[in-house]
Amino acid sequence: MITQIAYPAASFGSSLGILALLIGLGIGLTWLAWVGVYLFAGVVVFQVINLPVEFNASRRAKQLLVERGIVPPDEMPYVNRVLNAAAWTYVAATLQAILTLLYYLLLVSSRDRE
Repeated sequence: MITQIAYPAASFGSSLGILALLIGLGIGLTWLAWVGVYLFAGVVVFQVINLPVEFNASRRAKQLLVERGIVPPDEMPYVNRVLNAAAWTYVAATLQAILTLLYYLLLVSSRDRE
């Protein structure tokens, strides 16, 4: 239930944050740009918190595939590779979001000093 609410909220926060950042920088309202940075930071926090959930989902999927006999044991190494790769895409996305947040922080703070 919480995930069903959290994901749309994070998606909305990301879009609204970038919009506020761009408008704030575009018309010179630094406070609005900072609001955008804070909204985007909330999305980054959500992604970091969500990482263990994603790894747990991959672990549970592997377990269920074996328990229910959906995948034969000789094919599990391939399934492991695919599910591990899927879980690591979330790590890559989170790192990208962190680096984007740092970029936004540098961008707005440099404008703030002007």
